[in-house]
Amino acid sequence: MTLELPAVEAIDDAALSARLQHLLDHKTKPLGALGRLEALALRVGLILGSEAPALEAPQMLVCAGDHGLAARGVSAFPSDVTWQMVENFLAGGAAVSVLARQHGLALTVVDCGVRHDFAPRVGLRLCNIAPGTADASSGPAMSAAQCEQAIANGMALVRGLPGNAVLLGEMGIGNTSAASMLLARLAGLDIDACTGSGTGLDAAGLARKRALLREVLALHADAGTPLGALAAFGGFEVATLVGAVLQAAEERRVIVVDGFIAGAAVLVANALRPHVVQRCVAAHASAEPGHRLLLEALGLSPLLALDLRLGEGSGAALAWPLLESACRILREMASFESAGVSQRDA
Repeated sequence: MTLELPAVEAIDDAALSARLQHLLDHKTKPLGALGRLEALALRVGLILGSEAPALEAPQMLVCAGDHGLAARGVSAFPSDVTWQMVENFLAGGAAVSVLARQHGLALTVVDCGVRHDFAPRVGLRLCNIAPGTADASSGPAMSAAQCEQAIANGMALVRGLPGNAVLLGEMGIGNTSAASMLLARLAGLDIDACTGSGTGLDAAGLARKRALLREVLALHADAGTPLGALAAFGGFEVATLVGAVLQAAEERRVIVVDGFIAGAAVLVANALRPHVVQRCVAAHASAEPGHRLLLEALGLSPLLALDLRLGEGSGAALAWPLLESACRILREMASFESAGVSQRDA
């Protein structure tokens, strides 16, 4: 297949930015008193192109896939946990399921390449390309065709979803390894700085993981382009999220980025279309050490710092009320003039 990526134009509206800033500055509060909530309101207003932004039908998209590299011991959990957690998402028992219910987020779980046969049901999308990626320590995790198909699947998924906001989540034992390698390759960083314990490796396990990932990076030294690196390191769920991000960016939806793995998908998407990051809000800074470096590479400031390291979209769901609050401040908070409140003396 020949993959045609969405066009993602720059959000460059100085007039709207000035109007939004004027509105915020004249609300009934001291100048800048709502701190970073004001910056968030400005950002969401610019993304949606509105002085009175309203978030509609928010979609939590949780993409799942298995990784061949997991067989090399890069995770503290067995790969069967991937499909078991998908069932947990669908049964409503996972953290992201609970938080999605709490905040009124429509939850869609996507089998992008899990090593399991799922029964079709409401809330599950079957986009399985293969039963897990290949082992990246012996060859590319995905073929170029598989990588392009996963991206196309993500684009199609978002086209079929309502609303103007997408929250990114994922599940895949071994996927912090893929994210670490993508960050190291695309941001030009040392792999040790990009690699943490993931699901809870001990010190010895982390040392083995870092050594293995260094070997994998060397094996794929020629995978320097965004798509080349994505295919080399995986995984299907990351590539599907790349497509989802690109499509959401073209449609000017607000993209709420969860943690390290979702951030790695944004890193790839932004390398392909450099204005993608203008549509993104970073939900939180995770306990995974590479995540801070990834956010710095993207130029994003996280809303929360709760030492989360779960993934699933849990951090995005936790940050969601802040986005709603930011929009309501713009739409509903009175100005000094409308409320008849005196402004500070000059």
